[in-house]
Amino acid sequence: MDQYLIEGGHPIRGRIRASGNKNAALPCIAAALLTDEPVILRNIPDIEDVQVMLEVYRSFGGETAPLGPNAWRLSLSNIKTSEIPREQAKKIRASILFAGPLLARTGKAVLPPPGGDVIGRRRLDTHFLALTELGAAVEINHSFSFSASHLRGADIFLDEASVTATENAIMAAVLATGETILTNAAGEPHVQDLCRMLCSMGAEISGLGSNILTIKGVKKLRGCDFEIGADFMEVGSFIGLAAATRGELFIEGPQIRDLRPAKIAFGKLGIVWEHEGTTVHVPDKQTLEVNSDLGGMIPKIDDAPWPGFPPDLTSIITVVATQVNGTVLVHEKMFESRMFFVDKLIAMGARIVLCDPHRAVISGPTKLAGSELHSPDVRAGMAMVIAAMCAEGKSIIHNVYQIERGYEHLVTRLSSLGAKIS
Repeated sequence: MDQYLIEGGHPIRGRIRASGNKNAALPCIAAALLTDEPVILRNIPDIEDVQVMLEVYRSFGGETAPLGPNAWRLSLSNIKTSEIPREQAKKIRASILFAGPLLARTGKAVLPPPGGDVIGRRRLDTHFLALTELGAAVEINHSFSFSASHLRGADIFLDEASVTATENAIMAAVLATGETILTNAAGEPHVQDLCRMLCSMGAEISGLGSNILTIKGVKKLRGCDFEIGADFMEVGSFIGLAAATRGELFIEGPQIRDLRPAKIAFGKLGIVWEHEGTTVHVPDKQTLEVNSDLGGMIPKIDDAPWPGFPPDLTSIITVVATQVNGTVLVHEKMFESRMFFVDKLIAMGARIVLCDPHRAVISGPTKLAGSELHSPDVRAGMAMVIAAMCAEGKSIIHNVYQIERGYEHLVTRLSSLGAKIS
């Protein structure tokens, strides 16, 4: 299995362009099923998860053609099957995003249990709730089978603000008869991107960015030429990497508004950045000092659904905190197994107390020692890359497939910034 060899102690310096948002690319590929006209998607990251989603799209009879770097033309006039291939479904949790479009186009969808990151229980109940409210019947055996002779709009209250369940509900509702109101909907930037793409195809969606979406069903959607936004999770990862290695970095292309929750959280660690237009500058003279809460209390960084601090950055900010002077509590509220990777950081020399599956107290700064590591998921894997680049000596990271599912050409891009990684 592929691995990374990293020599620590080399600050990164230079300029890099942010990749397209992985979590927008995946639902937008699924949404291309909603029309029999060609769809062009731009700024699509060249990562493993995208390749798997394109494989699934082709399994339905779709054609995909690259249009230069990070752009694809997708077309599918007649869907051959409504069953998602089991092999691809095991590789990626986002395979469930084809359920809504398949229901809307064919009246049925068969989905094997989806795979993805091992970060604790990731319930699917909210998908079932939304799709049944729209008129689908669900049968659970070795697979999940959805069927609907006719989808109709509904007033739906989601039991949790699930990103993928919100996206599935939106994609099913755009071709349903009547009006759908989605309350407690997810409002993340990638959900907004999906809505913008669908609106460019002729959908009628209002309330973008809020937790109440109104969708007026239309009879048919047309093709589109759509560019997704920058991946603010990747941008946050690179900001953390630059600060932790005491480097200087210019990141081109991010939407500054998407970074506001991260800016508050990183600010608690004394990490700041500047921006001009759509370029973020992380200076090399960072304080890297924990800013206590009022009264001198230990500050807490906790994740939450948008517009809270993104859960995908909790692993990143945990390892960055090991290089900051002071003590901070990181509270991962949403996934009960995500914080277990800190055992690897402790073995490298980090001073971390794992209070329970959700909370870790980090005291820094600590010198980390190079080690042999295994990446359990995308974000913990990137956190290990940051730890290895801060450490003294060499580290080996195994199972880097998990990292490359979410970070585009990582070795090449980090090498261009002065990292010693191969």
